[in-house]
Amino acid sequence: MKKLLSLTLVCATTLVAFPAAAQFAKPDDAIKYRQSAFFVMQQNFSRVAAMASGKAPFDAKVATDSAAVAEFTSKLPWAGFGDGTDKGRDTRAKPEIWTDKAKFNDYADKMQAEMVKFNAAAKTGSLDNIKATMAGVGGTCKTCHDAFRKE
Repeated sequence: MKKLLSLTLVCATTLVAFPAAAQFAKPDDAIKYRQSAFFVMQQNFSRVAAMASGKAPFDAKVATDSAAVAEFTSKLPWAGFGDGTDKGRDTRAKPEIWTDKAKFNDYADKMQAEMVKFNAAAKTGSLDNIKATMAGVGGTCKTCHDAFRKE
């Protein structure tokens, strides 16, 4: 009975503490997190974009690895757009992110869907397949930047 009670207390404590652990300590931490995730995503996408445009030699392994990282990191920044993260650390986020959250989330979902296609194309090892997905990813990034990013 004591073991069951102890196990129950441990589980309850973990469940209560888990949501708190998922939060950022302060808004600047969330801003830094989202900026870092976008940076890593952009660097990996750009590496493959340089190959697709002929500015860098094509390396199927590097393209595959970079596309996988870009797709993975495309899922990360959104947690960093919580309440209070519209001000503070040097941010180019427009206030519209928080006033038109549905549109912002829609654009994020579209970009992530294009990243899935991009990653799948890279896995084929075909530069032509990769090239066919570049405009989709780039277009979704541009659409969101035009609407929600200060220049």
